[in-house]
Amino acid sequence: MKRILAILLENEPGSLSRIVGLFSQRAYNIDSLTVGTTDDKTLSRITITTHGDDRVVEQITKQVNKLVDVLKVLDLTEISHVERELLMVKVYARNETTRAAITRVSDVFGGTIIDMGKQSYTIQMTSSSDKIENFLKMLCHESDLIEVVRSGSAGIGRGDKALRN
Repeated sequence: MKRILAILLENEPGSLSRIVGLFSQRAYNIDSLTVGTTDDKTLSRITITTHGDDRVVEQITKQVNKLVDVLKVLDLTEISHVERELLMVKVYARNETTRAAITRVSDVFGGTIIDMGKQSYTIQMTSSSDKIENFLKMLCHESDLIEVVRSGSAGIGRGDKALRN
């Protein structure tokens, strides 16, 4: 089962590598990882997407909580949350028919063409991981993909509760 963990930690050199090292030592796979500073520049927020059952995620959460730099860990999967991912994809747009089809698919899925080459389009889209997967499948029917860049999921709980120190 896909799990999304939000981790609040001190913004110190080596903090991220200790979290990743913990996953590696325990043979847990990280599907995606996003990290950035918060409104407090001394703190960072990491969003990790992984797969595992309740027992595995509970074990991961306990191990991460033991790290000195970590202030709080929240399993977003267990609460109401919003999740988004950024996609940039470059596709071949060799002729007018292909260009029209790519534009149509982009419009339907809420993508934006951000760059045009002689024979290519670069499209950006921000959405849920599932919608991005469906978008890529539809694009593959219309054109060949040249390059795909995905940010990984970032998530935040709904309502007024926050992952704060």
